[in-house]
Amino acid sequence: MTLDEIISQRKSLAKTHVTKAVFPDTTNHHDTLFGGTALQWMDEVSFIAATRFSRQRIVTVSSDKIDFKHPVPAGSVVELIAQVIEVGRTSLKVRVDMYVEDLYQDGCEKAITGVFSFVAIDENKQPTPVLPQDFIDLCIANNSATPLEQ
Repeated sequence: MTLDEIISQRKSLAKTHVTKAVFPDTTNHHDTLFGGTALQWMDEVSFIAATRFSRQRIVTVSSDKIDFKHPVPAGSVVELIAQVIEVGRTSLKVRVDMYVEDLYQDGCEKAITGVFSFVAIDENKQPTPVLPQDFIDLCIANNSATPLEQ
């Protein structure tokens, strides 16, 4: 198994789905999801995906372009889907798409999308490899995207 294959499989393993209900305490004066709440949810689901990918301590370092494409009304349901899209030595990027669904109709549409950047840190809060070499070596030895034998 190559490093590229490990990264590709770990991206698949890290994909994260979270579903939330949009209740009145999460809305603004327009009766739509408050933007700050949407960003919090997106940061949270992207953090989970980043941590699942690396199994390291991870911190958010930036949120890149966030596009609010469609309002999210109170009483709707949203699904957040986070996927690792880029892997560096000590950092990675996660794209989050938020889809809105009316509870009483089939279908959904993309409401918000954004990219979040993370850095892996060690016990001294210093940058460390997203996938440490010993982790990679175990994955290669086990011919698996995880260091544990399947």
